[in-house]
Amino acid sequence: MPMSVEGVAAMQACARIGAIHSVVFGGFSAQSVRDRVNDAGAVAIITADEQVRGGKQLPLKAIVDEALAQGACESIKSVVVYQRTGSSAVSYTAGRDVLMSDLVSSQPTICEPEWVGAEHPLFLLYTSGSTGKPKGVQHSTGGYLLHAALTTKWTFDLKDSDIFWCTADIGWVTGHSYITYGPLALGGTEIVFEGVPTYPDAGRFWKMIQDHKVTIFYTAPTAIRSLIKAAEANLAIHPKSYDLSSLRILGSVGEPINPAAWEWYHLNVGGGRCPIVDTFWQTETGGHMITPMPGATPLVPGSCTLPFPGIQAAIVDETGADVPNGSGGILVVKKPWPSMIRTIWGDPERFVKSYYPPELKGYYLAGDGAIRDANTGYFTITGRIDDVLNVSGHRMGTMEIESALVSCTELVAEAAVVGRPDETTGEAICAFVVLKRPRPTGDEAKKIAAELRNWVAKEIGPIAKPKDIRFGDNLPKTRSGKIMRRLLRSIAKGEAITQDTSTLENPAILDQLAQAI
Repeated sequence: MPMSVEGVAAMQACARIGAIHSVVFGGFSAQSVRDRVNDAGAVAIITADEQVRGGKQLPLKAIVDEALAQGACESIKSVVVYQRTGSSAVSYTAGRDVLMSDLVSSQPTICEPEWVGAEHPLFLLYTSGSTGKPKGVQHSTGGYLLHAALTTKWTFDLKDSDIFWCTADIGWVTGHSYITYGPLALGGTEIVFEGVPTYPDAGRFWKMIQDHKVTIFYTAPTAIRSLIKAAEANLAIHPKSYDLSSLRILGSVGEPINPAAWEWYHLNVGGGRCPIVDTFWQTETGGHMITPMPGATPLVPGSCTLPFPGIQAAIVDETGADVPNGSGGILVVKKPWPSMIRTIWGDPERFVKSYYPPELKGYYLAGDGAIRDANTGYFTITGRIDDVLNVSGHRMGTMEIESALVSCTELVAEAAVVGRPDETTGEAICAFVVLKRPRPTGDEAKKIAAELRNWVAKEIGPIAKPKDIRFGDNLPKTRSGKIMRRLLRSIAKGEAITQDTSTLENPAILDQLAQAI
């Protein structure tokens, strides 16, 4: 479905009648739809003729038709189609396809809910970027709804007078918890946004906040970093050119936010007055796990601060033993919480193996590295465990190097760091950098690359200097703004791209980034 009120209503309608829903992101390919339908054994698909993004009409029904072609999804009995654009190019299959408008017009205005047990599955959500069989994260009804509502209420201090805007897509867990379920369970008023932050120009977010008097704004660091570059290149679309005085709370979600972006967000969007809730959580956790409480938790740029009340997060070594504050390690959760993943759909053995390895004493393995400040006990996420680089015996988180690069605020708008095999050092650091100026080439590129290496050496140490630096106009991202680091790893290794790139917003950027300095 597009990012629309109808998409949210479709999800809640499933919940109302006790049917499990599995939302497939609108940017996925036919094969991705097919894999998820077949794994779940879905009996119906709710879709739209097209979606509208960035001024373009993009097919959805055609992708569904391709997924169902030649009986590839035998379990599907019905396809319900919302006519978003009314395109005449869309075809319909008699006996299978039904228009949402026809279906709704014959229904009563009240539908009594189907009462289910607290552990009844509410939805499946397949984790992105997985290889082989998709991994369907299964969430319960009672526990998930409780945590989604409670985190919305406490993390965002949601009030009846608020206008809440989460910029995520309902195809991801953020759109589930903080668009479809959490705010609406509390009777909140919110914005659902179908567009992109750069259309018709990169001031779209700020204009929306100004026009609709948004009070709580929740977005991703990738969006913030890309808008920093645009704003500094054109003061007409700078946040300070808009009236953002309605804002009272800002939020960050999806990945750690580096301190430089945090400071810009706080000063230029929040006017230096709005607390930023830097929220750490995952598809599997269902809701916030580590986050400041606005107005109650002193803030530190780049740190998600302390666990949400009731969450027993800890940092341990490879044997499950606690490490002292100031030392990095593996992030775990020691005790259950309401919205925790219940299982992987149809594969409980994989569930236990993935999240509860015996060497960690049965703790939940988040898959992220973290460090706690020696004085405050605040948590800082250092990146995925598999994103920890081992360079000549020195272990460094990619997030730390990315933050160092982006802290060079005069030059760098955005950066992503990955590792590649190196015969001498074991792993070499490869940085992909977007500058605040046109992409350099030749001698200019070499000069800037040397400058950035020296900057990282000054910020972290010589061991952290990237061996490779590649410049691009932007980074490969999905339409939800997630950087596709697995593609960057392939580029860094000099491998041909064999992974599915159909979810990319900007596939042409891959050729540009393949050019090493």
